Formats: sequence, C-alpha cells, structure tokens
Amino acid sequence: MLENAFIHINGRKIEMPPTVKFKKEEIINAALSVAGKKGIDAVTAREVAKALKVSVGPIFTYYDSMDQLRCDVFEHAKNRYRKYIEQGLREPIPFQGIWRQFLTFAKEEPELYKLLFLTKPSNASGGAMEALALSQDMARESIMRIYKLDAHQADCYFRDIWVMALGFATMIVTDECPFTMDEMLSIGAEVSLSVFKAYREVPGMPGDNFDKDTLFIKLNENTPTSQSGGMNRSTSAEGCPI
Repeated sequence: MLENAFIHINGRKIEMPPTVKFKKEEIINAALSVAGKKGIDAVTAREVAKALKVSVGPIFTYYDSMDQLRCDVFEHAKNRYRKYIEQGLREPIPFQGIWRQFLTFAKEEPELYKLLFLTKPSNASGGAMEALALSQDMARESIMRIYKLDAHQADCYFRDIWVMALGFATMIVTDECPFTMDEMLSIGAEVSLSVFKAYREVPGMPGDNFDKDTLFIKLNENTPTSQSGGMNRSTSAEGCPI
C-alpha cells in the first residue's frame, strides 16, 4: 500500500514521495508463500521483501528478528493444515475424510508439512503430537458415533491409524512414496479394520493388559492354510465403513 508523507519547511507543507506500507498480515502471508515454495529456511528478509516487491525495511517495522516472523509463519501454517482437516470432517465418513485430507495436505503442501511435522522452529510450539491432539479432538465424536467406541477407545484408535498416516505422508514429502492415494486408503482400511476388530474382541485392548504371546500363538495355530478375500476392504466386520 502506498502512503504519502509530508514535511514542513519554513511553514510550508511539502509532500514527500509515496512510501510503501504493509500490514503485518501481508508480511506473514508473503513469508508463508516463500515457506510453502522453498521451505522455512528460505524465509529471509531478502526473500520476503522480494515477494512483497519492496526493500527489507517494512519487515522490521513489525519484527526485531526473522525468527519472530518464522514463528508467525509456523502458526499460520497450522491454520492452513486445520482447514484441510475441517474439510475432511465434512465428508460422509469424517474419519476417512481426515485421513484423506492429511495425505492431501502432504501432497499439496510438502514444505509446510515438513515445517509442521519435521522441522518446526525451535522456539515455536506444536509439532506432530500437537497436530495429533488437534485432529483427535476434531474426529473423536464421529469415531465414537460410527464405531460405537468410548472416548478413550476412539482416541487410541485414531492414534494407531495416525502413526501409519504419518509414515505415508513422510514418504510423500520426501518423494519416496510408491503408493497411489487409492492404495494408501486401501492399506489404511486394512489396518483400521484390524485395529477395530482387536478392540472389539481382545480383552484389555486398547492398552497393555493382555497376553500378547499367547494371543499370537493362538492366532498362528488357527490360521488356515489358504484364505479367500470375502470381505470388502473398505468395510468393517460389522458393516462400519473404515
């Protein structure tokens, strides 16, 4: 934004050349754009000024250091991530929508994913565990309703699937993911079905109050030599969509 300045010389009001003035939000958005394209390390005074097409002066009107600006970028990146999750919650199966939108965020915003989950500024709050808690809070009600779990079971269920989603997303942002979105969703359905079935049938789950060794031995003894895939991979044992 251009803003004219005036000085007074010998009682005369003289107009100075217009100067460029930016709101703090405009500077943050420019820095967020730089981070989204080049990573958080690229958020320097020179790069942000280049994005704004001005000198570095306006930046330091609001910030004493670039670390302060990077922290604001981190908070705005969290808000962008939250919008993806909110969009997932609007899908017919909210938990599946969150899963899909989390992977979509990693695909569409790889540098911001790295910032939030892999390389957050040292003096910023947040990280993967904060994102887990945020997403758990947003998904809890729908998981409890659809899968008929209590709050603790719903949080543990979400946590277990979330860990796998983090693995897929990290492969996406490092260009090491060999799976398509449909394949990742299918694998997620398999794992979520297994977790759901275990919560239903194994006393002491979720938690650590069950005999793992005995259960594994029993499952191994009862495993048929051949299995036919008679269940839809996107549907649970009780018909609940995964």
